[in-house]
Amino acid sequence: MKFSLSWLARYLDTEAGLQQICDTLNAIGLEVEGVEDPAAKLEGFRIARVLTAARHPDADKLQVLSVDTGEGAPLQVVCGAPNARAGLVGVLGLPGASVPANGMVLRKSAIRGVESNGMMCSTRELELGEDHDGIIELPEDAPIGTPFAQYHGASPVIEVAITPNRPDCMGVYGIARDLAAAGLGTLKPIAFAPVSASFTSPVDVRTEDAEGAPALYGRVVRGVTNGASPQWLQDVLIAAGQRPISALVDVTNYLSLGYGRPAHAYDLAKLTGALVARRARDGETATLLNEKTYTLDGEITVIADDAEIHGVAGVMGGEHSGCSAETRDVLLEIAYFDPERIARAGRKLNLTSDARGRFERGVDPAFLDTAMDLLTALVVETCGGEASEVVRAGAAPATPKIVHFDPALTQRLGGVTVAPAEQQRILESLGFSVVASEAGFDSDWAVTVPGWRPDVDGAPDLVEEVVRIHGLDKVESVALPRADGVARPTATPAQMLERRLRRAAAARGLNEAVTWSFLPEAEAEAFRGEDALWVLANPISEDLKAMRPSLLPGLLSAARRNLDRGASSLRLFELGRRYLRGKGGASDERVTLGVVLAGEKTPRGWATGKAVAFDAFDAKAEALALLAEAGAPVDRLMVMGEAGTQFHPGQSATLRLGPKSVLARFGMLHPATAKLFDIDGPVAMVEVFLDAIPAKKGAATFARTAYAPPALQAVTRDFAFLAPVHLAAGDLVRAVQGADKANIVAARLFDDFRGAGVPEGHKSLALEVTLQPVEKTYKDEDIKAVSDKVVAAAAKLGATLRG
Repeated sequence: MKFSLSWLARYLDTEAGLQQICDTLNAIGLEVEGVEDPAAKLEGFRIARVLTAARHPDADKLQVLSVDTGEGAPLQVVCGAPNARAGLVGVLGLPGASVPANGMVLRKSAIRGVESNGMMCSTRELELGEDHDGIIELPEDAPIGTPFAQYHGASPVIEVAITPNRPDCMGVYGIARDLAAAGLGTLKPIAFAPVSASFTSPVDVRTEDAEGAPALYGRVVRGVTNGASPQWLQDVLIAAGQRPISALVDVTNYLSLGYGRPAHAYDLAKLTGALVARRARDGETATLLNEKTYTLDGEITVIADDAEIHGVAGVMGGEHSGCSAETRDVLLEIAYFDPERIARAGRKLNLTSDARGRFERGVDPAFLDTAMDLLTALVVETCGGEASEVVRAGAAPATPKIVHFDPALTQRLGGVTVAPAEQQRILESLGFSVVASEAGFDSDWAVTVPGWRPDVDGAPDLVEEVVRIHGLDKVESVALPRADGVARPTATPAQMLERRLRRAAAARGLNEAVTWSFLPEAEAEAFRGEDALWVLANPISEDLKAMRPSLLPGLLSAARRNLDRGASSLRLFELGRRYLRGKGGASDERVTLGVVLAGEKTPRGWATGKAVAFDAFDAKAEALALLAEAGAPVDRLMVMGEAGTQFHPGQSATLRLGPKSVLARFGMLHPATAKLFDIDGPVAMVEVFLDAIPAKKGAATFARTAYAPPALQAVTRDFAFLAPVHLAAGDLVRAVQGADKANIVAARLFDDFRGAGVPEGHKSLALEVTLQPVEKTYKDEDIKAVSDKVVAAAAKLGATLRG
C-alpha cells in the first residue's frame, strides 16, 4: 500500500514529520517497506520561460530555444517538442540532473552541431503522467527560476506492508485512524457535499444471489464529461502507483485507495435493462477489463444486465461497459460481496485485482450509503452532471459483533500495565464502542466491534489492539525460567532417523541438495507411477505446476545444471517429502531419500586408465548402506525387478522385504528419461522409501548396546557353484546364509565367471561363507556338516557344487 504524505494530510491533522510518522507506523504494526522522495528525483529541474524559438539549421524537427532560468544570461537549449514556442513556461533540466523516467544524466552537449545546455521536459520524462506529445506547459505566472519540486509540491511517498488481517488499512483513511489513535494527530471526519437526487433512477438494480452479493446499490449520474481528472487527483494516484486513466475511473480508484471501498462505474448507454447480481451459468463467458475472456461456472457471482455479463463480482469489471471519453451517463455501483465467495472466484479464475484484495479481506458493510454519497460527490465535482436517487437492492450484514472484555486481561496476556481509562481511549479512538459495567472499570466491558475490523473476534484481539497502540516497545522483556536438570530430547524417532541418515549420506561422500517441492508437469508425469499427480490450480509459474511424486526429478535437474557448468562428478542426495494422491484423492505425504550419481566415479589416471562412470552396483551399494543406517533388516532383503519405467531395464531392481513391501529402488536412468531431462552420459539413481521401513520393536532408547566381540576366531570357507544363468546371485547368497543360522554369520559373492569350463546356459558363482563358533572351536566333522547344509540349500535353487 503506497500513499503520499499530502494524501495522508487530507485525513489526519498532524504536525508530525516524515520520520516520526514512519517510526509510529512501524511501532503500531504497519511496517514501512520504503519511502520515496520525489523532490530528490526532481532535483536539478527548474521553472524556465522560453524567450525565443528558432528553427535548427540542420534539422527540420528541432528548434533552438533561448531559455530564461531566472539566473544570469539565458541558456541555449535544443528541443524537438512540437509545442515549444516563445513565451511558453515549462520545466528545464539543467546539466547534471538525472531524468526520472530513464536515469539519463543531462550534460552540456552539441546536437547536430548546435550547443544545448539542458532539456525541456515532458510529464512522462518526469514520471508525472503519460503525456509525451510535448513539453510541460505551466501557467504564465509560474515563478521563473524556482525549483520545480518546490513549485509542484512533490510529497514523500510511504509504502507500508498491510497484513491480511487488516482490511481497514487497505485505505489511507484507516491508516490515518491508527496514527491518530497512537497520538500522532486528530482524525478528520469524512467531509463532502451531499448531492441531492434530481430524478428517479431509470435503471433497476437487483440481487438474485443473496449469499454472494447480499447488497447492491446503484445511482445514475447523467450529463457527465469524462475527461482528464484534476491534477490533485492524478498526483495522489501516481504516488500510489496507479496510472490515471479518466476522471470517472480515477474517482473510483480514489475511493478504493482512500477508503478501502472498491466501486465501479458503468457506461449507462452500454447497459440493457436492469443491473443484476446473480450466479453465472455453467459455461458462460465474460471478457474483462484485462482484455481476457474467462469461462465461468455456477459458483461465481457476476454483475449482468438482460443481455450479457458486465463483470465478475468483486474481482474485475467487464470490458464492454467501461467508461470512455464518449460516456455521458453513468451508473455508479457500490456493493457488499461475501469475502469467501470472492476469494474462491479469484482463485478459480487465477485473477487478481485491487478490488479482489479488498473484498476478500472484508470491507465495512456499514459504509455503503456513505461510500455512494462520497462517490457521487466526487463524480459531480470532477465531471459535472446531476444525480438520481439511490436504488438499493438487498442489505449488508448489520448485526454488530459484541466482545466482552476484562481490562485486566491486558496485563495477563500482554505483559504490560495500561490504565483502564487509557485502554478505553485507545479502543474508542480505533472506532470501537465501549460500554463499561456499572461496577466500574474492574469488571467486563461490552465492546462493539466496528464493521471495518472483521479480524477482531474475541478479547485477546482487543488486548493486541491496546498493546500495539500503547507501544510494543513498552512490553518488558522477561527471561523464561530455567529448567531444572538436563533437558530431555524432544525430537521424535522419525526426526532422529532423518538426522542420522543425513549424516550417514554425507559421510559416504554425498552432497545434500534442496530442490523445489514443485516440478514442471512433464517431469512430474515421467515419475508419476500409478497415482495421479497433484497439479496446482494457481502455480507460481508453469515450471512449478505439479507437486513432486518423487525426489529424483529435482535431483536430475540439479545434476543437469551442474554438468552443464563443467562439473565432472556429482554425488547428490535429498531427504524430503514426495506427494501422492491417497484413497479418495486425499493428500499423502511420504518421507523419502533420493540419490543421484552422475559423471565420473573415478577420474582418468596413470593407474586407472580411462575414467570410470557410475553403474547400477554403485547405486545398489548406496541403497544398502542407507537402508542399514535406517535400521532395515538388510540381510533379509530380496532383490527383485520392476524398479519403474524411469530406470533402465536389466540395470535396475528393487529391494523388498516381501513381494509387495518395497523399501528402495535403484539402478541406471532410462535413456528416454535421460533425454527428457537433457542429460548425457550414464546416471545412477536410488530412492529409499523411509515410510516402508518397519519400526524396531521395543521401547526407543538413546543408549548403545554394549560391545561384545566373540571369544573365538571366525572360520571362512569358499564354495563355487554351477548355477543356471537366470538364477539371481542374491537369491543364492540368501539361501546359503540361511542354511545354518546358528553357525553361518555371513555369505558374500566374490566371483561370477562365464567362460571356458562352464557349460552353456550356466555360470559359476563363488561365495565366501563365514562361520562363527560360540562355545568351542570347530572340528572337521562340524565344518563338514555345515558345508553339507550349504550344498543342500544351493541345490534347491538348481545350483551344484563345482567338481
